[in-house]
Amino acid sequence: MSTHQTDGLSMENLCLKTIEIQKRFGGVRALIDGSIEVREGEVLALVGSNGSGKSTLAKIITGVLDQDYGQINYFDQQVKFSNPMTAQKAGIMAVHQDLSLVPSLTVAQNIWLANEPLTKAGFIDNQAMHTATNKLLDLFENTFQASLHPEAIVSTLPPDEKQIVEILKAVSRDPKLIIFDEATASLDSNQVNCLFKVIKQLKQDKKALVFISHRMDEIFRIADRAVVLRNGRTVGETLISATNEKAIVKMMVGSEGIFEKDSAALVDLSQVGTALVVENVENAKLKGVSFSIKKGELVGIGGLRGQGQSALLHTLFGNEPFTGQILLFNKAINFKHPKDAMGENVAFIPGDRATEGLLMIRSILENLHLPNWRKYAKPLLNLNQAKIDAKKASQQLNLVMDSLESPISNLSGGNAQKVVIGKWLLRNPSFLLLDDPTKGVDVGTKAEFYQLLKELTLSGTTILFYSSDDQELLDLCPRVLVMQDGSIKADLYDEFLTEENLIAASMGAHETVSNNEEYAHA
Repeated sequence: MSTHQTDGLSMENLCLKTIEIQKRFGGVRALIDGSIEVREGEVLALVGSNGSGKSTLAKIITGVLDQDYGQINYFDQQVKFSNPMTAQKAGIMAVHQDLSLVPSLTVAQNIWLANEPLTKAGFIDNQAMHTATNKLLDLFENTFQASLHPEAIVSTLPPDEKQIVEILKAVSRDPKLIIFDEATASLDSNQVNCLFKVIKQLKQDKKALVFISHRMDEIFRIADRAVVLRNGRTVGETLISATNEKAIVKMMVGSEGIFEKDSAALVDLSQVGTALVVENVENAKLKGVSFSIKKGELVGIGGLRGQGQSALLHTLFGNEPFTGQILLFNKAINFKHPKDAMGENVAFIPGDRATEGLLMIRSILENLHLPNWRKYAKPLLNLNQAKIDAKKASQQLNLVMDSLESPISNLSGGNAQKVVIGKWLLRNPSFLLLDDPTKGVDVGTKAEFYQLLKELTLSGTTILFYSSDDQELLDLCPRVLVMQDGSIKADLYDEFLTEENLIAASMGAHETVSNNEEYAHA
């Protein structure tokens, strides 16, 4: 592995060094050579495609997993942590994308679990714990709802606030090394700004920081160096100040190309009918939503996180009651349950694969066919045909796996998300709803996913696509509906679809753009 010195840093303040770490899950080699160095007072970006071994290496460093081969040196001492608690006692904390919180406990109890302040008599000092929690919450001041407070039960919090609690839990230990593994995936831009202020302060305090993210802009904002993993190997290292996004992407996936809009391949919307008409739809989270979509159209949904985007998709899929009118392929619908939507060939792909998309203790085959088993049960279960269809789907999605019988938990995040997508594609949907499906997914998997969406629209599938990543919407979607406070504030397309308009509409400073008859409401 090539090495570079970061300005102001030297080998004397080396905190952690991993040497040729290897890890195998069944027949899959998750890590072949995981070698990194991280020093006190620096932010090291660990980048690579899903399945490249980043999270596996992070879990080995923090004692969640045991390596098969290799060495970990921590402040010049060879170490091997048997569990996360021993790593924490040594001063190593992690903020994983799969949260480690106890849902039934309060915010304060989660943050200080096994580290509670005690009275002189040896009892938990609840008042001190409450005060210390409020002080930590001040680090994210004005970026969360009043429902986030020390006594709030964690299970009642939305994903972004749970992630804040997870971050504060790690910071509260005053560790020497913190690994942030996709810690920003559930956060909005204001929350990310607060996190970066925390990271910069930790850096000034000479903490060693490892930052794992699939968002290039974040890497270039916060990191000093980048180490790139590909197919389980450390393949390169560079100073952030001496590189650019294209160079890192090339190291990650072997090419610079990500999916770009191809206007020549888009459906001619002037020649097709209307797939969806939504008129004045309201419920607890939506306020008079109206828009229409043509058949074979790919429409994005944007706006600041939590403005009703997911609620709209869940409403269309029968998870939320509503008033108003919805026409699907010229038929009035009011789905009472997702099975009603499935009966009309509507599919829903969630972004939270662990809780909404997969059964983590079951096999890849079982997960691929979760919505489809009835198809193979006439009159008896045709398991052989189910396996044949699942194999075709796995090949179409370039699924990296040991076998269809392997547990879904053995897959990397990107490959697990492919299964979430694949189980619905097996139904050949005519209308596809996607709820932030690429969150925490690497650039290579995204490119494959974007190409798949393009092919689906060309085959006539209509797609409504929510993303929390503005750049993804701008790169992928010819048209974007921007939501704010439960309603659509702008309908952006053609020359109106710019970053400036998207941000302005997200902040409520932009009137709805809908003066093109092609997109006029029915």
